[in-house]
Amino acid sequence: MKSYLAAAIQMTSTPWLEKNLAEAEELIDLAVRQGAELVSLPENFPFMGEEAEKMAQAETIAQTTEKFLKTITQKFQITLLAGGFPVPSGDGKVYNTAVLIDANGQELARYQKVHLFDVNLPDGNTYQESNTVMAGTVLPPVYHHPELGNLGLSVCYDVRFPELYRHLSEKEAEILFVPAAFTAYTGKDHWEVLLKARAIENTCYVVAPAQTGCHYGRRYTHGHAMILDPWGAVLADAGDRPGIAIAEINPARLEQVRRQMPSLQHRVFM
Repeated sequence: MKSYLAAAIQMTSTPWLEKNLAEAEELIDLAVRQGAELVSLPENFPFMGEEAEKMAQAETIAQTTEKFLKTITQKFQITLLAGGFPVPSGDGKVYNTAVLIDANGQELARYQKVHLFDVNLPDGNTYQESNTVMAGTVLPPVYHHPELGNLGLSVCYDVRFPELYRHLSEKEAEILFVPAAFTAYTGKDHWEVLLKARAIENTCYVVAPAQTGCHYGRRYTHGHAMILDPWGAVLADAGDRPGIAIAEINPARLEQVRRQMPSLQHRVFM
């Protein structure tokens, strides 16, 4: 593993697929021009609209998005984590799917989100992800990249379940991806706190691309795409507008924190 720059992209995705992919490409270009070698896109980056509309377009969204990802990684010669997009499951629902793609356009890892966001919030919004999404049944993978480190996958609501990240740390994860479309209501109180907790308890870098702003109807997301170091320090924060958070991933810093705070070696209960 070497030192390099990682970027967490922040978007305000819409119900228009081509518009979203064009915005994603612009932001990827911005990240690459600033030196990023590892780039991450948020959950729902290619489509964020009504559930019925998503289901009607699911096949097109999946096919167009996967073609885009292979093309864009080859064009910019980057490793890319695509945070979450609908892929038909074959039984009338979709999987909320994250994929890791290399600079040759080859898929390195795939994860189907296991924790679905079925929540009634005090602000009056109700979310029933399970109405259209099939929960994954396999824990997320860690991809051991020879230059970029051990990359652990997750998606959004997963961040509230520390046992998932313990699984990733047991698989020797060094960088944890948390692509999200975190609600504005919960995000203001919980987003940064949860990211810090996952970084600190697993002594890992956290790369968390995000959605921000108003998308459709009453759907507002929190923003603040972030990169955190293994001590829980926020290295970069994209604020509340579309853009990028970019920061160095430094193996010496990872080693230093794990030496100073060897908590993973002190676990009693497995």
